[in-house]
Amino acid sequence: MFLIDDILLSPAHGLMWIFKEIHKVAREDMDNEPESISQQLRNLYMQLEASAISEQQFDTQEKVLLDRLDEIEGDSEIDETLEETTVHGKG
Repeated sequence: MFLIDDILLSPAHGLMWIFKEIHKVAREDMDNEPESISQQLRNLYMQLEASAISEQQFDTQEKVLLDRLDEIEGDSEIDETLEETTVHGKG
């Protein structure tokens, strides 16, 4: 009986493993995003100093990057609050 259950449930287990791997990779990308944005900001400053872009282009691109960085920091604060609530709720 257990062998039949294992055979019947193996596709579901395989799909769960795939979803967990996708989640893990997405989480790693999200964790590395602030570093990536910081590097993009450094490149933007270098382009401005080298006169490769105008002040207006710099301001526009800098605003987008800083807004994204603020959004990430806000999301991480929400995640921390949720984790604390979950831990204290179980404890």
